[in-house]
Amino acid sequence: MPQMRTPAWHPDSLADRLPFLRRRARLTAETRAFLTGRGYMEVETPCLVPVPGMEVHLHAFRSEYIPHLGVGERRVLWLRTSPELALKRLLVAGAGPVFELARVWRNGEAGPRHAPEFTMLEWYRPGLGLAGLMDEAEALVRAVCPPRVAHEGVETDLSLPFERVTVAEAFSRWCNGLDILSTVTPAGEGDAAALQAAAARAGLPPRAGEGWEDLFFRLLLERVEPRLGRGCASFLTHWPAPQAALARRDPADPRAALRFELFAAGLELANAFDELTDAAEQRARFHHDVAERHRLHGEGWPVDEDFLAALEHGMPAGSGIALGFDRLAMLASGARRIADVLWLPMDQGAE
Repeated sequence: MPQMRTPAWHPDSLADRLPFLRRRARLTAETRAFLTGRGYMEVETPCLVPVPGMEVHLHAFRSEYIPHLGVGERRVLWLRTSPELALKRLLVAGAGPVFELARVWRNGEAGPRHAPEFTMLEWYRPGLGLAGLMDEAEALVRAVCPPRVAHEGVETDLSLPFERVTVAEAFSRWCNGLDILSTVTPAGEGDAAALQAAAARAGLPPRAGEGWEDLFFRLLLERVEPRLGRGCASFLTHWPAPQAALARRDPADPRAALRFELFAAGLELANAFDELTDAAEQRARFHHDVAERHRLHGEGWPVDEDFLAALEHGMPAGSGIALGFDRLAMLASGARRIADVLWLPMDQGAE
């Protein structure tokens, strides 16, 4: 007979999780104090939106607006995958440095490190460059976590300076000298044939049918990420331009984008951009993303025209970051699973 699972509302289940949840509650207060102490204003943006986000590989939960008493039109709405586009519209409006502890949803994501409904901490500051944002993220993690954190046997000493390694340096170091930026065209596109050849020369032969992005992510996941956030925390910076997303390309080398990810105890914690403010370039990227989503998944939503209109009006230069707050709570509390730091986690079945 299958073993019965204790429901999340049961007193026994809550008793097991309560130490982690009490630590999460303190973490929330500490995070708010840290950011407000640095001049950030906490805001709230809509959860139900016409465009949930522009990331190609994320799936959203769909809903429908039904007008009351026939006033207005029925239309499709989505639960947001991130508050990013809304927060940037507030930057355009002149809100200044802002942050949000945002409830977000990603369909199909479930497991020890993923939940379909979770909390994203995002903060944005006009005038702050990527190096300054790394300093601030390092200070936040140190301020709210114990000096040593661990997850699944991987330990990180947060009292040590966080290492900063570019994607190009990481691929050269851990992919047998592979020069990843040599496989990016001057226009910022990935050259699949060039990466396949470079991988073969490095003794990492590509698989049949792998495009540039497929091969890049396989090498990243297999060879690079397992080396990050061990001993000390790691910033993986200056991503290849095909992975720029909403980041500005590096003026010193347009084959790279001003983006970083943060790792501690083997966990990816955050993703950050020196924000792209060029509306024409962002429009071109969005249309590419819409086409890619339909090609890969046969579904999607249109370009976020409201956000592009805001960019055309003029967004101040600056940077912003999205940090998985539940994962930060796991590190702060020593929890093994994301469900341990959720008050009423969804029953995801056997793990």
